[in-house]
Amino acid sequence: MAIRGVRGATSIEADQPELVYEATRELLVAMLEANDSMRSEDIASVIFTVTADISSAFPAQAARQFGWGLVPMICAREIPVPGSLPLAIRVLLHWNTDIPQSGIRHTYLRKAVRLRPDLVAAQ
Repeated sequence: MAIRGVRGATSIEADQPELVYEATRELLVAMLEANDSMRSEDIASVIFTVTADISSAFPAQAARQFGWGLVPMICAREIPVPGSLPLAIRVLLHWNTDIPQSGIRHTYLRKAVRLRPDLVAAQ
């Protein structure tokens, strides 16, 4: 069985814990819906990153509240590239699956659709 990377991103309007949790849960639900055979027990690990303007909460906490308590996760900061999308939450999910790379569906929500318009349009 291969491990596939599944990317996703979203944004929030302000750095508030409830907004971080809400946006993260929304993103995870959308990723599961886009990849309908994905189950939490098949997720090898998850890396969340946030932009420097987010420090009120860990996106991984939202994932644990979502029921992913056994999934290894870590949060980190994005590099501060000038002109990059502010208040962004990104995720790289490692999924144990036999689905080919071409069958993986990446998910970009809210203002994060501008990060990968090529992938959003391909959906």
